[in-house]
Amino acid sequence: MGHFAVSFIRAGRAYIMGMLPVTHKSRPLRLASYNIRKAKGVDGRYDPGRIVDILAGLDADVIALQEADFRWRGRPGALSPDMIRQHTDYDLVPVTTQGDSLGWHGNAVLVRRGSLVTDVKRLILPGLEPRGALRIDMDAGGPFSVIATHLGLTRFHRQRQLAAISAAVAPDGRPTAVLGDFNEWSATRGLDPLRADFTVHAPGKSFHAAMPMAALDRIALGRGLTLTDGGVVQTRQSLRASDHLPIWGDVLITRAS
Repeated sequence: MGHFAVSFIRAGRAYIMGMLPVTHKSRPLRLASYNIRKAKGVDGRYDPGRIVDILAGLDADVIALQEADFRWRGRPGALSPDMIRQHTDYDLVPVTTQGDSLGWHGNAVLVRRGSLVTDVKRLILPGLEPRGALRIDMDAGGPFSVIATHLGLTRFHRQRQLAAISAAVAPDGRPTAVLGDFNEWSATRGLDPLRADFTVHAPGKSFHAAMPMAALDRIALGRGLTLTDGGVVQTRQSLRASDHLPIWGDVLITRAS
């Protein structure tokens, strides 16, 4: 029997967590996802500084970014790695195969400075448009994996992509979370390939930032992971900085592999 569900979290509060080691025995992990739209806001301004400010305020342990690179030649990053380093408590996980990019197929991952990343895998996803995902293996008081992705625009291709992601979960059974822009408007349909192994949480309506009406950005938690809190960041900056709002979820690792 699978344990598939979609939950909508209404919590919207933010709080500062103590600077403790990343371990399931001490506190939840804060996971976040943000489609930054290449740092171009709904006001038409390219402003990477306000994106970085929003990221710093998330106080997350892991952040999945989508649309982190421009699409033109060389796929340069929309944010400066130096700006991330200087103005946040995050390290950029090195995943790119192109020198100026932040990520892979627009997906980038930030981890709290000092976190232990043990492996990185780049996943090519099926579909008409180029799509990819990143699997980041970490030591979070035990083995833990995050898969960061940005799914396609059609349900047929999204389901094929989710099947590929599900197949990429570590065979050792380590607790795994999938973060990203799922591009799925339905609260109950379109996520069948995750049915056997994941519970999908929609922390709230994250798109369109100017008038949030859809929960496109989601967190899927595998076995051994429990969501304790979550929400959508709605501030004066986040309502303008991108067409998506950032989402976050606090997750307990309840079972090591």
